[in-house]
Amino acid sequence: MKTLHNHTLVYDNECPMCNIYSKGFTKCGMLDEKGREAFTGISGADKSLIDFNRAKNEIALIDHNRNEVVYGLDSLLLIIGNSFPVLEKTARMQPLYWFFKRLYSFVSYNRKQIIPSAKDNNQGACVPDFNLKYRIAYMVFVIIFSACILSMFSGKLGFNLSHNFLRELGICVGQILWQTVFLRLYLKDKIWNYLGNMMTVSLMGTLLLIPALFTGFTSVFYIIYFGIVVFVMFMEHLRRCKLLKLNYLPTISWILFRMTALALIIWLTL
Repeated sequence: MKTLHNHTLVYDNECPMCNIYSKGFTKCGMLDEKGREAFTGISGADKSLIDFNRAKNEIALIDHNRNEVVYGLDSLLLIIGNSFPVLEKTARMQPLYWFFKRLYSFVSYNRKQIIPSAKDNNQGACVPDFNLKYRIAYMVFVIIFSACILSMFSGKLGFNLSHNFLRELGICVGQILWQTVFLRLYLKDKIWNYLGNMMTVSLMGTLLLIPALFTGFTSVFYIIYFGIVVFVMFMEHLRRCKLLKLNYLPTISWILFRMTALALIIWLTL
């Protein structure tokens, strides 16, 4: 690898994704061994160079030769392009650049809902600004993806259930409406943060169901497996509510909707 010397990548040290790929750049020699710096431990000299608020949303790369800073996708392309010029030139072509730019923002603005940290509430933490467009985009993505997988999985549970995308889509949307209506006054300004985390819990459960789609066991196995997945989701929901400093009310409401929806579906198919 060709090393991009005298550059420092200011990464979110409380974000596992940011931690992994920034460390990967130094380990494989694309950046100097000390070519990354934690956002929460940034030196005074580097802090004076960057746009502190922008660096929360887009990872900053400092060029110490010119005392210049690039952000977000451009910083990653600069590092990658130093070793793989063709990849950078390809990624900068329209409409690929347009797509990757929005994909980067999609992940960056939702990264604390994808993988939250107990230190996100600390002063000076690298928490991105709230972006309604990308939060809704994340929720819509999870809803559609989950409805597709659940539709395929439901046919394995028995109870005369068949593949029905619209049914599962309605349940996913209903969960959001249920939580919003019943918890709006309690959650207040945390509502979008909570909904983003709830969507990640749904996404986690959906991903756990995928391996079972390629097996051929009896319906009893799939019922037990589904129960295990729901339990894992339940525990993760509790954990995330604790990180958000919420009590048990959101989890109780969440599980009540799940049980009500499941009972209603089974009753309608009998």
